[in-house]
Amino acid sequence: MKLSDLAALPLTYPEVGATAGPMPAGYHHMRESAVIGTGRARFEQAAAEVMRWGMLRGAGVRVRATTEVAEVGSEVIVGLGPVRAPCRVVYVVDEPDRRGFAYGTLPGHAETGEELFAVRYDPATDRVYAEVAAFSRHGTWWSRLAGPVTSVLQRVVTRRYLRAL
Repeated sequence: MKLSDLAALPLTYPEVGATAGPMPAGYHHMRESAVIGTGRARFEQAAAEVMRWGMLRGAGVRVRATTEVAEVGSEVIVGLGPVRAPCRVVYVVDEPDRRGFAYGTLPGHAETGEELFAVRYDPATDRVYAEVAAFSRHGTWWSRLAGPVTSVLQRVVTRRYLRAL
């Protein structure tokens, strides 16, 4: 699987952008967050890391992307062990107190759905939060067969994402 081949592929789900609000029925939903520090400087540093695939890399996931910084349309192949998962960035969050991106699955990914990686600054408490949200369902026969294992793996990797920053 080559990065250059991904541009021609369609996303594997119709609910593009749904991690930004109410997530669609028919999928497993996940929303997690963790405090990763305090202060505006910590937020800016964490936001820069997130946009450079830092939550993924910090969690031990291999990343090959068409851009150094996540932007709408960036294609990425993430790898964990022998698994290769092609995705495309479908939206970017660029607000004063929240930054991040979401990517969606492309053909060849074991799952179907979308995942959001973001950081948020709460001026009222001065706290900085890492956030991950996702909706997904099995996209292949082998991911359905390995369902209990993939569910545990998703929880473990999500915790790693939150600690990565």
